[in-house]
Amino acid sequence: DSSSSLIATLQVGIYFALWYLFNIAYNIYNKQALNVLDYPWTVATIQMATGILYFVPLWILGLRKAPKLSASEIKTLIPIALCHTGVHVGAVIALGAGAVSFAHIVKASEPVVTCGLNYAFLGQVLPTSVYLTLLPIIGGVAIASMKELSFTFLALASAMLSNVSSSARGVLSKKTMSGKQIGENLDAQNLYAVLTAMSTLILIPLMLSIEGLGMFSAFKDVVASGEFTNKGLALLLALGGISYYAYNEVAFLALGKVNPVTHAVGNTIKRVVIIVASVVAFKTPMSTGSIIGSSIAIAGTLLYSLAMNASKKEKK
Repeated sequence: DSSSSLIATLQVGIYFALWYLFNIAYNIYNKQALNVLDYPWTVATIQMATGILYFVPLWILGLRKAPKLSASEIKTLIPIALCHTGVHVGAVIALGAGAVSFAHIVKASEPVVTCGLNYAFLGQVLPTSVYLTLLPIIGGVAIASMKELSFTFLALASAMLSNVSSSARGVLSKKTMSGKQIGENLDAQNLYAVLTAMSTLILIPLMLSIEGLGMFSAFKDVVASGEFTNKGLALLLALGGISYYAYNEVAFLALGKVNPVTHAVGNTIKRVVIIVASVVAFKTPMSTGSIIGSSIAIAGTLLYSLAMNASKKEKK
């Protein structure tokens, strides 16, 4: 039994390592692409659509059971897909508008939004200990924002849009999915695949109305300037899409293997790792205030996860 538990531990370790690796890769590829192509909606759409090239062949070849959904079931998923779209577009705009580190500091304040939405829509009142952990998160993000060297309101607002969308996606998923089976073969990974396909369909008209096909002429200009070759820039956009889908896929696998506390700790460390990696990769300096603020906020998110988990245990 000890050998099987060792294999299980190794498996979790590999999932977490890949989750971090793909996530760091995504943040770096994404920022590199947005630095030369200021078309966040188009970049976000390409990244979202890349996933389709991964899961559709798996379904066609029968390597993964294809989900079967009725029209009414697809309709119930539309609000969740809209939130899924908001999570991604918000993050991409934020990553393009400011430093990667700043976008992640703001994203750390998601629990605050979640508590608010859970109360507003599900009437959920949480123990005081949970609400107290929101104070360091709010305080830390506020300090980091005031001291951020690359602060822009666009980065703050779009990272908050991503937070609100993510929290709303969670609340809606709870409301729609709780206890009832939707469709056939709709496990966590297939649900993510279906949301990816739906979000791509939502993003295409939005992208065309906001940015048109401007990115394609900008793409030619970047290549003409000699900064990238045609192949190099196309590869950069493709790698952004591949690493985006890969880290989400692996995150689901990691989530399924560990308890919520481990996952929360893993998620917290992941933010720190991404912030450090992006500061090193893009040489974006962080002021002392920003470092202090982000440390307080990230510590707060960890405390929040632990307090939430404790309150769930008490209920049981």
